[in-house]
Amino acid sequence: MSELIYGRHAVLETLRAGRRRIYRLWLEEGRSSGEIMDEIATAAEEAKVTLRSVKGGIFDKLAQRNDNAQGVALEVDDYPYAADFQDALDLAHERDEPPLLLLLDHLQDPQNLGTLMRTAEAMGVHGIAIPDRRAASITPAVSNASAGAVEHLLVAQVTNLNRLIDALKESGVWVAGLDGDPSVPELGRTDLAGPLAVVVGNEGKGLGRLTREKCDLLVRLPMYGSIESLNAAVAGSIVLYAARQARMS
Repeated sequence: MSELIYGRHAVLETLRAGRRRIYRLWLEEGRSSGEIMDEIATAAEEAKVTLRSVKGGIFDKLAQRNDNAQGVALEVDDYPYAADFQDALDLAHERDEPPLLLLLDHLQDPQNLGTLMRTAEAMGVHGIAIPDRRAASITPAVSNASAGAVEHLLVAQVTNLNRLIDALKESGVWVAGLDGDPSVPELGRTDLAGPLAVVVGNEGKGLGRLTREKCDLLVRLPMYGSIESLNAAVAGSIVLYAARQARMS
């Protein structure tokens, strides 16, 4: 099957990553050019991708779905998930770094998933695990929300997240779950410098009961304003940033 990646950054990073089979690049007639469009054209030429210019057509369909294509779309194969999450540990070993991993406990909003993917790529996360059921998957909307960052990431769909947590702990990875309970230690009091998997829960329910129990530690983001919590994507992004900073100190 094929799908349409849309949005200028998502299209450019998909071309640059070179991980998907690419069929053709669509450009909307009448759209202004610019530096990033020139970069897309260059990347497409280097990848020997067929370019077609159209008026309306697929861009009208994307607009009807409220997808902002920004005048460019790329027809590609489905997202290339990693077959084995061990690949993430191998990548950390290749980089001579302690593993930094992201586990998503049934996150469902594509925007949240895309935001976390963008942060994960920027923070050098070695691998991301998402459940293969009852959770958001890597769709064109997620690729667009991540500004194409997901195209450079190692993402695995797993049948049982808790079983993966057990395996990671056996490999020496500490598992830290985000939790808003007042009894949980604040983020600033937690050592995040070693091998680490950050677990972000569902937007509404947070971490599942068993997943919460399996975590080696829980961390809480202290709140100083009027609101009681941050959404899953923002909270997860802050913890990933803190983990990266801890490794640099």
